[in-house]
Amino acid sequence: MAAGFPQRMQKEYRDAIDALFDASRFGQKNGLGFWRYKEDSKGKPKKEEDAAVDDLLASVSQPKRDFSDDEIIARMMIPMINEVVRCLEEGIIASPAEADMALVYGLGFPPFHGGAFRWLDTQGSAKYLDMAQQYQHLGPLYEVPEGLRNKARHNEPYYPPVEPARPVGSLKTA
Repeated sequence: MAAGFPQRMQKEYRDAIDALFDASRFGQKNGLGFWRYKEDSKGKPKKEEDAAVDDLLASVSQPKRDFSDDEIIARMMIPMINEVVRCLEEGIIASPAEADMALVYGLGFPPFHGGAFRWLDTQGSAKYLDMAQQYQHLGPLYEVPEGLRNKARHNEPYYPPVEPARPVGSLKTA
């Protein structure tokens, strides 16, 4: 992904994987990774804590902090919503319904939310913009596409409004 979309997918920082790789900690391959691997009596690798990992990761780790459930959801949803909107804008997907079906059936998006576009319509584009702006400092993945900004300005949903069902008594039968 980073090669195909370097302007927003390229990471500009060292992370835990980089630190472990530079220290030749390749996981079960060489017995060292996030864990130290020792063989058990059956010859299978068994994980053991390794204090050296804490020192290796200190240079690439943020101080420990607690995240609220809403913050975790936002940090996961914003990049996904932004990318699926870009896919629609660039013609990679044909419709919001197509994307929502793929996300629900392929990715496991919660079906009761109906998919990313249905979720976005339920939240409202303006509310989504407010949420996303709080995380723009995290990088290009969190920058809202212009098309979504326009929808928010004009209060336009991705799906047409659903007309309410008529009362049962008003139905004509033969």
